[in-house]
Amino acid sequence: MPASPTDRPTACLALADGTLFYGQGFGAAGDTVAELCFNTAMTGYQEIMTDPSYAGQVVTFTFPHVGNVGVNPEDDETAAPVAAGMVVKWDPTDPSNWRAAEPLTNWLAKQGRIGIGGIDTRRLTRAIRQQGAPHVALAHDPEGKFDIEKLVAKARGFCGLEGLDLAREVTCAQSYRWDEMRWAWPEGYTRREGPGHRVVAIDYGAKRNILRCLASAGCEVTVLPATATAEDVLALEPEGVFLSNGPGDPAATGEYAVPMIQSVLERDIPIFGICLGHQMLALALGAKTVKMNHGHHGANHPVKDLETGKVEITSMNHGFTVDSQTLPQGVKETHVSLFDGSNCGIRMADRPVFSVQYHPEASPGPQDSYYLFERFAAAMAQRA
Repeated sequence: MPASPTDRPTACLALADGTLFYGQGFGAAGDTVAELCFNTAMTGYQEIMTDPSYAGQVVTFTFPHVGNVGVNPEDDETAAPVAAGMVVKWDPTDPSNWRAAEPLTNWLAKQGRIGIGGIDTRRLTRAIRQQGAPHVALAHDPEGKFDIEKLVAKARGFCGLEGLDLAREVTCAQSYRWDEMRWAWPEGYTRREGPGHRVVAIDYGAKRNILRCLASAGCEVTVLPATATAEDVLALEPEGVFLSNGPGDPAATGEYAVPMIQSVLERDIPIFGICLGHQMLALALGAKTVKMNHGHHGANHPVKDLETGKVEITSMNHGFTVDSQTLPQGVKETHVSLFDGSNCGIRMADRPVFSVQYHPEASPGPQDSYYLFERFAAAMAQRA
């Protein structure tokens, strides 16, 4: 339920322009600075908070019922929350779901993440849409004591995401193998057995469910850190290379990722990219990326496949986009957003090298886009 109007505010969200939002704090105490975005998904707050692509961001949830299914270890997309904090309309409710292991508020407190409730999220979302994603400082003090001037100064001092290589901060420390497949009733998660297509997945901030989809599509997955070189990749003799999602400015990550991808492109190896991996592939092929006004964050984004005419309902999380006007000859635009016409997919005209901006593993359709993993597996099978 919403906090009582008489309750003393215990949290404050300060925007760089001096706008202040007061509410009730939950989770960890303290303060953090980040870029503020909004997410329109009706479910999946735990997956969103643990998605490495949200590094450096505080997430405003437009759906008011946050906390009602609690949290559980199976739904983490990485080992711990990555998003800096969360903003919600109503204070999180107690969980009422059989899969819940603990309440959201307890989990956030243990993980050192700040939340603020009782906020007019419609007003905040309108501000983000009209003015662009603002820089903010989010503070939680159980005593309700805030140094407003200091908070606003911190928000103004935040450097922003442009020019930031955040993939280095969220990538794995060393390589590892992955064989867990997608969740299915009643077994839950099962392990892939037997031989499969050898896939090297570059971890720019990979979500676990992407790796599960690869395993379910028949892939033997070896995950390498974001800074892996072409020599590291090719030494594993991959039949396919996967480029994962991730946070930050693609141009900054591209300083070391693009040369690796370009070297792999010299070989006849299928390549599949998602989100930041899509942007990395586009940069490697000669295109450019640009910062969006407020980005795309949600599970209800319609995307049109230009080659089939099919419309997919997709999950998205990105603040940068590929400039389709810069795509070189021989690279085709395959998908576009029906919200704003921005690029959502590319492929090479003569080779099995393709990528999409959205998240086919998130299953908002729910299975509209799983064919992309099957396409990747089929491309490797044809070259076996």
